[in-house]
Amino acid sequence: MTVLKERAAKPSVLFVDPTALAAVDEQPEFFKDLHLDEILDVILAGYEEYGLRPLFYQPLGDVDAVRYRHEVFRDLQDAGIREAVDAFTAALRDMRNAFAMSEKLSYPQQKQRWFLDAALIYCNAVASLARRFSRMPLGSRGLQALADYLQGYVASPAFTRLARDARSVSDALAGVRYAVHIKGSQVRVQRYAGEPEYSAEVTETFARFQQRTGADYRVTFSESAYMDHVEARIADLVAALYPAEFTALVTFTEVHADFLDPVVAAFDRDIHFYLAYLRHVERLTRGGLPFCYPELSTTSKETVVRGGYDLALAMTRDGEPGAIVGNDFSLDGGERVIVVTGPNSGGKTTFARMFGQVHYLASLGLPVPARAARLFLPDRVFTHFEREEQLATLRGKLDDELVRLRDILAHATARSVIVMNESFSSTALRDARYLGAEILRRVLGLDAIGVYVTFVDELASIDGRIVSMVGIVDPRDPARRTYRFERRPADGRAYALAVAAKYGLTYEQLRRRVAS
Repeated sequence: MTVLKERAAKPSVLFVDPTALAAVDEQPEFFKDLHLDEILDVILAGYEEYGLRPLFYQPLGDVDAVRYRHEVFRDLQDAGIREAVDAFTAALRDMRNAFAMSEKLSYPQQKQRWFLDAALIYCNAVASLARRFSRMPLGSRGLQALADYLQGYVASPAFTRLARDARSVSDALAGVRYAVHIKGSQVRVQRYAGEPEYSAEVTETFARFQQRTGADYRVTFSESAYMDHVEARIADLVAALYPAEFTALVTFTEVHADFLDPVVAAFDRDIHFYLAYLRHVERLTRGGLPFCYPELSTTSKETVVRGGYDLALAMTRDGEPGAIVGNDFSLDGGERVIVVTGPNSGGKTTFARMFGQVHYLASLGLPVPARAARLFLPDRVFTHFEREEQLATLRGKLDDELVRLRDILAHATARSVIVMNESFSSTALRDARYLGAEILRRVLGLDAIGVYVTFVDELASIDGRIVSMVGIVDPRDPARRTYRFERRPADGRAYALAVAAKYGLTYEQLRRRVAS
């Protein structure tokens, strides 16, 4: 864990109080079960340079901290604010490229010139953002705090001197003019003294040899930033001709070696946490899939989600209209756990992932994939999904499941969300019923909330705090899954009977066929 010491008492667009949190570098274990690792892979593609992934490992435990991020998201959905931020981040990317080029190059004058260019880009970008933010109605505390900071920073002696020195040195270098005389293998460099321009004369002289159908012998000179040794030697000679200008350039690189302000640098990185996520929200909403800002509470466990869907599945379908089915669910009063039953391949696991995703994404302060949501803000999310048997543990599959569940129950609290998917599916029905009931009673004893996907219908009715949700099929074709779930008593046997009737395999149908 890396404590964010450098952010102490500095404005942040991510945290109300950045000193109270620590960055977590290790991916949480439940990410794979909820496919959050795949979601992050898509969201962060193209943003690797910012190192944002650990920010998604760090849930917020406070409603106000979540609201703080919602405010920034809403500001960034304003076209004017978004354009200003996009322009700033694009300029900062150019600055980093110039600075990186400065680090790579070998010849002193060239290195120093690229460094100066980086500083010029930086000064212009910061001043522009400060000016634009001062004219905008910023609604978020995060961006308003940054705007206030930029006003002070741009007016500070340090920034004022940086900007003034950068412009001064740049203007001086722009006035450097020199002439290069080449005679045989000799090259002579001198200050420009009004020597005539021969280009027009040369063109006129050779115009008579021009043939319309002749081959094109023009050569495009390389525009590479790298110089050869001849160019570097010419640069040395030019620097000797203009010592004041090039001495000022050297002095600038020494005095302003660390010109990048830490708050500006942090903003340039942190704002991409929002921009990267928004890019996918916008892509999916264009395809008709909804996102919403959930209402959150740390005291009420009443939960309502309308039209929730699996974000990982939606990303694989690239927002294809009609490809994703949204589902509603709720926990009212003292209800704590949803037991999900229904046909195989009917979307039960997808429902469980969706349940975990909306809670975890909400705890990060992100818009969640649903039309509307009111959620309990969890302290942690735990998952128990089926695993392949691990030879290294020298335990059987059932033993391994029980060990993992023991660890979950040992660390879960009344504020936790627990997602269990097809637990004990490898055991006999009687064992699955007994163990499932014991686990559910332990979860209810903790007063945690969660979802339990199972093939054991009886588990849906063992306690009044359990809600039964059933995957429904097309009533005209019971074999066709709808991937929708509704709140009703588990009726897996009725579903099996419907499928059997469709294919003429009920007892009565078979008896009549045998008799005939």
